[in-house]
Amino acid sequence: MVLLAKSALKAIGPVIPAGSWVEALRAGLGALVGLSVAVLLVFSVQVDLQLGLYLIAPFGASAVLLFAAPSSPLAQPWSTVVGSSIAATVAVTICLLVPEPIFRVPLAVGGAITAMIAARAMHPPGGAVAMTVALSPDVVRELGYWFVLSPVALGTAVLVLVAIPYARMTGRRYPFRQFDDPNARGTVDHEPVERLGLTEEELTGILTRYRQSLNLGVEDLARLIAAAEIQAAGRRAGPLEARDIMSRDLVTVGPDATLTEVADLFRRHGFTSLPVVAADGNFLGVIFQIHLIRKARDEGFGHRERFSVAMTRLLDGARDKPVLASEVMAVNVPQTQPDAPISSLLAKMADGSCDAVPVLDGGQIVGIVTRTDLIAALARSSLDVPIAEDEAAAI
Repeated sequence: MVLLAKSALKAIGPVIPAGSWVEALRAGLGALVGLSVAVLLVFSVQVDLQLGLYLIAPFGASAVLLFAAPSSPLAQPWSTVVGSSIAATVAVTICLLVPEPIFRVPLAVGGAITAMIAARAMHPPGGAVAMTVALSPDVVRELGYWFVLSPVALGTAVLVLVAIPYARMTGRRYPFRQFDDPNARGTVDHEPVERLGLTEEELTGILTRYRQSLNLGVEDLARLIAAAEIQAAGRRAGPLEARDIMSRDLVTVGPDATLTEVADLFRRHGFTSLPVVAADGNFLGVIFQIHLIRKARDEGFGHRERFSVAMTRLLDGARDKPVLASEVMAVNVPQTQPDAPISSLLAKMADGSCDAVPVLDGGQIVGIVTRTDLIAALARSSLDVPIAEDEAAAI
């Protein structure tokens, strides 16, 4: 009985994981910006039965999806604009044909849901659009099907157009990723961690089979599967921690080191990364070889010269104002602690954007884990995995 009560309480309790205040503020500010733009540029807060340029309550529901859940299939541009418009069209038609509100309201909402699903444009606020229409026969008599275009289609389109740049400016992606989108390097290959051996059709089939097509996109499903595989791979690596595999005898540079000195260290030791530390040993950032290449490229563009000439000039120790390490180092890089499990390092380095993770203790760098260190640790741990019976029989 107690277990049943606990299960019931858990079922009706919150199921959404706790979110950060940063994300909550990001979403709330987005809705504020989106609706403010709509009011300032196009719509009125008063009902306008001439042009239909006024706000309706379902815009608030659309703003929730667009700014708080931009990765949801229900929030994508097609679902938002087309779904809301289809719902309004169905509701206006029913409102014109059915005079009794007791039948008109449920018919409008039910018909809108059916039509949105059929058009692959499910957008939950569309149900609110349909109900708004069904409860406003006077508005329908004045505006007719113009209500579909304004305020519904125009209003949702404005919100979508605001949501696109807002998402990018705040570190989110909208519209959501497509399965065949180019990767961060501009090529058509999937990111290394997302090469699952599954086709888009197979991933779509998984979503359909588990009835999750309205909750998750194909590309996001691939990313989640990949993240789960990396986490599981880290578990199989055993109880190793960062301190067990990190490089401890570090070669570092100060923030005032010139790029000539940095390049010499890269050449002498064969490193691909160099930590930058202050005089008191506090960690400041990391310089990767790619930072030198990018700096030379940028200077080459600025002076309209070839890359080789720009690189030579960049590394010239006799130049009047040498470029310092502090000017090119990366500050916001993945970091870890000595007691962090290597499974967490695998997740930080698997996407190819980071070649080394500094290990910090009290703000001071005590080691660094490179991709080579991680691969070696995983290779060693694989030797300790028991061989399955069928594999042993084949040996």
